[in-house]
Amino acid sequence: MDIQVGDIAVLKKQHPCGSKEWEVLRTGIDIRLKCCGCGHMVLLERRQAEKRITKIIRGGA
Repeated sequence: MDIQVGDIAVLKKQHPCGSKEWEVLRTGIDIRLKCCGCGHMVLLERRQAEKRITKIIRGGA
């Protein structure tokens, strides 16, 4: 899966704040995501992130 910094990732399950969209802040072995709804940040292993992502919306960065 081609994930780049600045992309918006749509996950399968929604965050407790109600948003399913997350901004990609960092890529590599781990992927750092920031919730577009509340700003909460998480760091996931690439394999976990790729399983949870359903769609990538290309960003401007």
